[in-house]
Amino acid sequence: HLKRVAAPEHAMLDTLTGVFAPYSATSPHKLRECFHPVIWLKYAPRDEVEKICIQNFVKIDGKVHTDTTYPDDFMDVISIGKTGENFPLIYDIRDCFAHHITPEEAKYQLWKVRQIFMGTKGIPHPVTHDAHTICYPKFLIKVNDIIQIDLKTGNITDFIKFNAGNLCMVTGGANLGRVAMITDRERHPGSFDVAHVKDANGNSFAIQLSNNFVIGTDNGPWISLPRER
Repeated sequence: HLKRVAAPEHAMLDTLTGVFAPYSATSPHKLRECFHPVIWLKYAPRDEVEKICIQNFVKIDGKVHTDTTYPDDFMDVISIGKTGENFPLIYDIRDCFAHHITPEEAKYQLWKVRQIFMGTKGIPHPVTHDAHTICYPKFLIKVNDIIQIDLKTGNITDFIKFNAGNLCMVTGGANLGRVAMITDRERHPGSFDVAHVKDANGNSFAIQLSNNFVIGTDNGPWISLPRER
């Protein structure tokens, strides 16, 4: 169980309404980073949320989920079939939030490659930030690159290299939620690598490479961003 006093701040749960907070089901996402339907359907009581999910109205990444504590994280696409609404989870300066996207944009998702291991017969298997493992990828895809996935087929449709000049979003640290352009990369063997970025106002700052998520090229982002971005 989890008490509201110890619940993650991004859940935005007040401590006077009750004693306990919903605990996320097992997933590749960390407890302090994930959401679940019983939180982002907060207008409804727990019993009503269960009725909404059990009728297959809620889809996460194109798949129906009836578990009210199924965790969602950064870049997950939430679809509500009854109303025809689609929401991706994107960071703001306070943490995750959802904004409206078109049905066309809800058909794909961006995954970051965390590692690549060699399977049987020398077949490379990239592992993404969502703990998905893909066989037979394009050989140009390396660690820290971004792949675009068709949620209906599960196939790779395109990818973005981690190169200078591409747009990225900061997914951790003091600069969480900022959108900037990659300018340089510092390698530190035995420690974590550092990425240098610059935002639209000309402010330069450095972040850990693990907190860097590429969202587009120099031609523009591959996902829609809120108007204030």
